Amino acid sequence: MNELLEDSLQHSPVIGILRGYSREVTDGILGAYGAAGFSAIEITLNTPNALHIIKEMVAQYGATLNIGAGTVCSVSELEKALDAGAAFIVTPILDIDVIHRCKEAGIPVFPGAYTPTEIYRAWDAGASMVKIFPAAQLGPAYIKQLKAPLDQIKVLPTGGISLDNMQAYLKAGASGLGMGSALFEPKYIDAKDWGGLQRHFEKVATLLKNSR
Repeated sequence: MNELLEDSLQHSPVIGILRGYSREVTDGILGAYGAAGFSAIEITLNTPNALHIIKEMVAQYGATLNIGAGTVCSVSELEKALDAGAAFIVTPILDIDVIHRCKEAGIPVFPGAYTPTEIYRAWDAGASMVKIFPAAQLGPAYIKQLKAPLDQIKVLPTGGISLDNMQAYLKAGASGLGMGSALFEPKYIDAKDWGGLQRHFEKVATLLKNSR
């Protein structure tokens, strides 16, 4: 993992997940996100015009935010994401070729895995952290049990992470959290209330700080 991303996740162990937002709305979200002290965010490739949005957001916010590409499922998609300037890669599935290509390019990669065997394979192939997806099905107890024999593996639970359970996941041994709807509160985004969204982000940041 590059030093900038590693340092940012140690300070605030959250990767925000944006899916389906327009360029205008993404711009507003990223402004509030950075102002609240968060620094790692992924834009999923199944967002309309995702590559164009990533490229523009990297140009605008790349000096202060780590902007990655999510829902990357093939080497072909990976190359397009890298061309757009993605600072890291997140996948929903385990594709060893994607991990190896990211290692060659010096790009952090968080591949999706679920079973202990998949998780170990992802880590052994060179994952920066392994995205445990979908985490909601098994909860923090699974992370705790997994980390008992595989304590060297850094894990990033994703799917169903909320303000109510994020502290439990961190205490169970998660190195980071992938957060979507619980972090990006729709009522503020729908109203384009970026000040309200920033205050919501700050509340989440405070909860994270208290849990550590």
